[in-house]
Amino acid sequence: MSQKLLTFAAWTGLCVSAYSTLSPLSDRPILLTSSNMEHLAAFAILGTLFCLAYPRRTLAVLLIVLGSAALLELLQFLTPDRHARTLDALQKIAGGAAGVFAGRAVLRFDRARFWLLRDLRHPPTP
Repeated sequence: MSQKLLTFAAWTGLCVSAYSTLSPLSDRPILLTSSNMEHLAAFAILGTLFCLAYPRRTLAVLLIVLGSAALLELLQFLTPDRHARTLDALQKIAGGAAGVFAGRAVLRFDRARFWLLRDLRHPPTP
């Protein structure tokens, strides 16, 4: 997948997450039946996208994903009909961390596959 497309998808996902977290309850999109699973899944996808978009910036990706999870939950204190909850923040952080872990695993697997295929094409000479 194109690096520019991954980057666009990651930042778009962060914007959608911010809108979903801070918008009035009547405007909030509902994708799953459980809001707990929505928090976890949304930030897992977000973590994976950022990890794949910025493969050499794992620390920055962790700061963006986990920091945005905490910050967005805190910003709910400023909205009149939303309320921040520690459990929601922890679910978002856990999902983000799992997503970054999954992204790193995909990158490692891709790198291992490249090395394996390279070795099969050029077997070592004794």
